[in-house]
Amino acid sequence: QVQLVESGGGLVQAGGSLRLSCAASGSIVTINAATWYRQVPGKQRELVAGIYSGGNVNYADSVKGRFTISRDNAKNTVYLQMNSLKPEDTAVYYCNADVLAHWSVRPYNYWGQGTQVTVSS
Repeated sequence: QVQLVESGGGLVQAGGSLRLSCAASGSIVTINAATWYRQVPGKQRELVAGIYSGGNVNYADSVKGRFTISRDNAKNTVYLQMNSLKPEDTAVYYCNADVLAHWSVRPYNYWGQGTQVTVSS
């Protein structure tokens, strides 16, 4: 069984920084594409950033220049470095990834449980 576990959320003042981690556990071969989403109550889940095979990345316009997505393949972990945080970044952040496990011939998609980020003004 594969699990994605997010960590690193918390309360920070506007202008501050946080680094979120998404660690995949289980019998992992590799993480293919990985994305970070965020959601606030009453709104749809929003794509924040993605990192793909070959190292391509993309970002929502609202976070470009402030957030950086990266990965450590040896640790099966994806990161989201968030700088210059704004109150409107407040949300639950979720990790989503296509993970290839040793017991599978193809990757499957998984979601983490979410981590709360709160930015105070």
